[in-house]
Amino acid sequence: MLNNSSLLITGGTGSFGKALTRRVLQKYPDIKRLVIFSRDELKQYEMAQEFPSEKYPNIRFFIGDVRNEERLRRALERIDYVVHAAALKQVPAAEYNPIEFIQTNVMGAQNMISACMDTDVRGVVALSTDKAAAPINLYGATKLCSDKLFIAANNITSKDIRFSVVRYGNVMGSRGSVIPFFMNKRSEGVLPITEPTMTRFNITLDHGVDLVLHALEHSMGGELYVPRIPSYRIMDLAEAIGPDCEHPVVGIRPGEKVHEEMITEADSLTTWDHGDFFTILPVSPRWNVADWAAAHGATKVKEGFHYTSANNSSFLTVDEIRDLIREHIDSGFVPGISAAMTGDSA
Repeated sequence: MLNNSSLLITGGTGSFGKALTRRVLQKYPDIKRLVIFSRDELKQYEMAQEFPSEKYPNIRFFIGDVRNEERLRRALERIDYVVHAAALKQVPAAEYNPIEFIQTNVMGAQNMISACMDTDVRGVVALSTDKAAAPINLYGATKLCSDKLFIAANNITSKDIRFSVVRYGNVMGSRGSVIPFFMNKRSEGVLPITEPTMTRFNITLDHGVDLVLHALEHSMGGELYVPRIPSYRIMDLAEAIGPDCEHPVVGIRPGEKVHEEMITEADSLTTWDHGDFFTILPVSPRWNVADWAAAHGATKVKEGFHYTSANNSSFLTVDEIRDLIREHIDSGFVPGISAAMTGDSA
């Protein structure tokens, strides 16, 4: 699909952007242009060392902010597809700086939509978060607004352009997430626990990339894709990373849920099951739902269905968590990780 086409990734210097870049350059060697759009020149410089122009002549780095629609429009010239990953994401920071998150996550989304409509973009996939389902914090609320904007964009354009959304849970090992936090705190012998009964969804970067590429290729416009992924218990994660550590309970942070949710009961009315993932359809799609379901092998979920990290049918064991950390997180990230991951420290 992307061979002989151009792709722009906003927030392209983040964990997901780098993983998507690696996959695209590997899977689509004849991609015309791959544009990394972000606002941090240092991160762009560092990423350019990993993807040098001598080896990857089709990659470009474009400094800009999604808050600037004019800059977005310039970056989108001769672009065919967009993956919108740019966002402010830290829950406590959003509670303290709400307008900054609104400017980037909501107004930035609308800027992207408007700029895409003014250019020749054919397909857009925006990244969402489990915190956008029944949000209780400002970050989740801004991402829900973003989701609604991208989905509704399919109703107001007469151009041949498709907007869709991919929603998933915590990316394993991403910056600011609990796994690297625990790995850094392990040497102190204390892993603070906010709530012992807490559960979270878990997805690897590779799995997230898979779903985004699927959405780019198969979206008809307006779908919200949700992967079927395992959960973990916070106490199992603490045991996997620091079995000898103390686990003092420090209380839930502002805006934090005990269990995350990706599909609410209200969503069940328009949610379809594909086996490996779910799709929440728009209320008024521009295409025939029966034909779509037949073409995609999807079945309707029961009314009242909801998908949370607590009612999930799949939970990672302590050993499975350790195996995933070995596989997906650099063993040099924290000194002594090998001993801890093999259980020698226990």
